[in-house]
Amino acid sequence: MIVGLMTVELFIGGSNTLKDKRRVLKSIIDRVRSRFNVSIAEVGNQDLWQRATLGVAVVSNETAHVNQMLNTVIKSIEANGEAELIDFSTEIL
Repeated sequence: MIVGLMTVELFIGGSNTLKDKRRVLKSIIDRVRSRFNVSIAEVGNQDLWQRATLGVAVVSNETAHVNQMLNTVIKSIEANGEAELIDFSTEIL
């Protein structure tokens, strides 16, 4: 069993309140979860209204599949346009 973990740092420029941030994150999280069948949640910067940290987890039996899924998730988040990707890190267990 191969587990892929990814931490994603986002900047939400159009957000002026925590409510705006939650709306944008809910959209991103729901879209990623439904398209890619991965676990995703906000894991940091919960009190900052223009920053967010998301955690993504993927489980598979092949390392190549895990890498492909994590790369596809990152591309999807970047293409979203509601939030700017600041940084991301991946770890394969």
